Amino acid sequence: MRTDITADRHGSFARTVKSLVVPRPIAWVSSLSAAGIDNLAPHSFFTVASEHPTIVQFVSVGEKDSLRNIRQTREFVVNFAPAGLFEQINATGTDYPPGLSEFDAVGLTREPSLTVSAPRVAESPAAIECRLHADPIPVGDSFLVLGAVTHVAVDERAMDERGPVVGSLRPIARLGRDEWGELGRIRSVRRVPYREVAPEADLP
Repeated sequence: MRTDITADRHGSFARTVKSLVVPRPIAWVSSLSAAGIDNLAPHSFFTVASEHPTIVQFVSVGEKDSLRNIRQTREFVVNFAPAGLFEQINATGTDYPPGLSEFDAVGLTREPSLTVSAPRVAESPAAIECRLHADPIPVGDSFLVLGAVTHVAVDERAMDERGPVVGSLRPIARLGRDEWGELGRIRSVRRVPYREVAPEADLP
């Protein structure tokens, strides 16, 4: 048996869908306004949009300070969201007034970026510096933000010869309701080519 979910009074299924589209990685976005005031906020609709060129995307639900700043300066940084900074990450989701920096409000350290004006979070183990790829795209009550990656910096303690190590980075993710998650069991398996599945197949 299944339970059929009905839309809420606004016609939305968002509350249920956000509990099913899990786990969601977090873009911990730092940005800078044209007046030079920085902002830091977590956005849980985040993924990669393109490999070549490398473009990441996140969604601003409504017009928030991150979106306003990025429209003004066309730059931002996606800071990695690790389990060890969970309290600060959650705290930067508070709706502080635009004139107050979340860096100062929650006690985080600014670190200069290499290619953009927005600062990085020094305590975060990795940062993805971005320039706006195209004007933010309105989608319903939200805005899709595409960032062309201009630089990546990763703590050497979270790297091996193949690149970043997820077990050392210890990401957190958003789940449903007020729930957050950390890494569980990690499996490593290579993708199997079709020629190995059906070696007799006549491939071009």
